[in-house]
Parts: sequence; structure tokens; C-alpha cells
Amino acid sequence: MKLLNGPKTPVILQLLRWITSPMPYMEACAKRYGDIFALRLYKKSLPLVMVSNPQALQQILTNDTKEFAAPGDLNLLFEPLLGKRSVITISGAEHQRQRQLLMPPFHGERMRSYSQIIIDITEKVISQYQIDQPFNVRSATQAITLRVMMQAVFGLDEGPRAEKLQQFLADLLEKGSSRLNVALLYLPALQRDFGPINLWGKQMRRQQEADQLIYEEIRERREQNLSGTDILSLLMAARDEAGQPMTDEELRDELMTLLVAGHETTATAIAWALYWIHKLPSVRQKLLQELDRLGDELDPNAIFKLPYLNAVCSETLRIYPVAMLTFPRVVTTPVTLGGYELEPGTPVIGSIYLTHQREDLYPEPKQFKPERFLERQFSPYEYLPFGGGARRCIGLAFAQLEMKLALAKILSSVELELVDNGEVRPQRRGLVTGPDRPIQMVIKSQRQVKPRILQKSTV
Repeated sequence: MKLLNGPKTPVILQLLRWITSPMPYMEACAKRYGDIFALRLYKKSLPLVMVSNPQALQQILTNDTKEFAAPGDLNLLFEPLLGKRSVITISGAEHQRQRQLLMPPFHGERMRSYSQIIIDITEKVISQYQIDQPFNVRSATQAITLRVMMQAVFGLDEGPRAEKLQQFLADLLEKGSSRLNVALLYLPALQRDFGPINLWGKQMRRQQEADQLIYEEIRERREQNLSGTDILSLLMAARDEAGQPMTDEELRDELMTLLVAGHETTATAIAWALYWIHKLPSVRQKLLQELDRLGDELDPNAIFKLPYLNAVCSETLRIYPVAMLTFPRVVTTPVTLGGYELEPGTPVIGSIYLTHQREDLYPEPKQFKPERFLERQFSPYEYLPFGGGARRCIGLAFAQLEMKLALAKILSSVELELVDNGEVRPQRRGLVTGPDRPIQMVIKSQRQVKPRILQKSTV
């Protein structure tokens, strides 16, 4: 039986490298120790086993109710932001109940009803930018996804509460994504008042201000018995197998989960896609040709099925996945994983980033090549931008829909150009990833799409 290997540096140094530069650190470890290795991030716990081997990932993610469990208490880093009752921080039967209550708004007809919201909001945001005036792409995509989530989740488009909540949430996420604030999440001893330098206290006050607005909205809906097609209305009407509704605290925590997970991550993915599309002229040309064939009427169903657009979105999520890792699992019974024997209690985590960088799966992994996804189909353990198993992202279909529709609307409406064609790399941004510098773009002109010419029947 092989001995599990990993860095021998002191725990605090491993933790600091993990906080400051997780992707280079993972790559250095994989190069030295292989596709299964151990990191020590805390003194009093077992080493964290990091996996990027597809066969081992399949074993973990398909047995995560047998040899492995996916307990919510391994996700406590998210609790200060999402709360104790979030689907991410709860476990077992309670986790299963919440997933079942959350799933219906993200399927079928409900999903299609969000399409026009996405297209309309994208058009409104992009129309605010002037020709030849540089703008930060990520700021634009954040404006799109936050407004989409506000309208789809809360049914709030305009008004004082919507504006306040948008402002608080944007501020909360922006300030919370700094490396210093991430260090506070990993080091609970620092989560207290240090006089003038009270980062934690300030962040918690921002959180309380946002919470107050969310609870006000829930209370008002209950008192007035308001209903609608937004996700909050659907969740308030949902009942579990025992006929019980979600409590106010559960609603607040799930709404925060949807807003944070559905806004920040999708905004980053759309920004990365725009960067790659405009950095590589051949990609942009192929994509515009595919979109132009649709004519000037953007049919959401037709957009969603476009093969090259799908390949561009897939490659965007492969090369720099917004989520670096799957949610952690814990070994429940002695198990052999990739030739290593793991004892019960061992935490195991899948590295999405390292899996997506494997040369045996993705030749020249640092190159952006959408054609990969036209030439072959990857298994859910080779390509997993939304995680997998019992903790797979609930909103993946919504995220894919929003990404494709927003990109199609932007590219069909305006001619864009990168201000600086230099390389942009990924770095840690909160508990996920983002560009290491602003991606600046400029609108060169409005696009006029020629209507599609239908071929006459020769029958």
C-alpha cells in the first residue's frame, strides 16, 4: 500500500500559501506528489486529501453516501455569509429536504420564464456604456447577474428596497473577497474586534444590514399573502413531505446562498468568456457567424442549443473554473482510494482546477480551445465545473442559461474590443476565483445583425 505524500512545511506556511495562491500551490504539489496528495491546513485535524484523478473522483462522488459522507460541518467557512440553515452548511436528511424544496424553480417551464429577464437586463446594462469609453467587464457582468438574481429570486426590479439590497450585497461580496477577509474565515481566532482594525465587525454589520432587508421582504410577503413566479414566492409556497413550509431563517439562508452562488460566480464566468472571445479573433469570428445565423430575433431555446457557444462556455469553465474545488467529503469506513488506504474521519476534496488542467484529458491545458468540447464528450469526473454527487450545484442549469443568453445578447448588440491584450490570470477571490487584474473593454460600435435569409423550398 502506498504512503500518502504531501508538503512537509509547517502548517501555518501551508495555510498561508493556500490562502494567498491556491492554484499555483496545487499545481506545484501535483507536479511533485501526483494526482492524490495531502495538505495540512490545521494542526489538530487529519491532513486534507486532495484528488484530481478521475477514477478516484468517481469513487468519491458516486459513493458519497456509502464510503464517503458529505457533511455540512465541513463547509463552515461559508456559514458567516450564508448562515446555519443553508443547503451548503446542513447535512443528512435536513440537507436532502432542503435540496428537494429548492430544486423545482430550476427546472422546466420555470427556467424558461427567466430567459426574457436575462435578455432584457443584459440589454439595459450594456446600453448604459458609451462608444469608445473603456469599462471594467466584470463590473458590467456583476451588474447583469445581480439584477437578474434580484428579479428572478426576489421579484424585485426597482424600488428603494431593491436598490438598498443590491448595494448592500455588492458591497458585502466585494469587501468579503479580499485575501485578508479570507484569512479571517480560515482563522476563527481573528474573528473579533481589534479596535480600529475591525474588519470582521465591519463585515458582520454589512451582513446584518442585508439580512434586515431580506427579513423585511419575507415578513411583508407573509403578511400580505403575496405570490408570484419569483423563486422566493415559490419557496414560500413549497412544502416538504410532512407538509411543512420553510422557516424565515431557512428562507433567508437559502436566498443568500442563491444570491451569492448565482451572482458572483456567473458574473466571473461571463467576464472570462468575453476576455477569451476577444483575445482570440478566430473564436470571436466563429461565434459571431453562429449567432448571426439566428437572425435578429434571439430565441432563447435556439441560443441554448448552439454547439459552438456551448463549447466556448464549457472551455471557459474548464480553463479557469470559478469553483476550484468540490465540496469536501469525509471517509466513513476504511477505504482504498487510488492505491492509498484512508482511515475514517479523513477529509477528502476534489480539485476541479487540477482535474481540468490534466494533459492526458486536455492536451495543452493552458490553451483556450473550445473545439475540445466539439471533438469529444467528457465524463462528469473529467469535467466538473459545478461539482458532483450529493453536493452538485443546484443552479447549474440556470447558470448555463444565463451565461449563454447574456453572451449572445452582448455579442449580437455591440462590437467589443479589449483595451489591453495582455494576459490575465486567475487568482483567489473570496472562496472562489477571479481575474488577477481588471479586464478593460471598449464598445467600438453597435452591431446590425442581418436577418436570416430562409432558403426556398425545392420540393
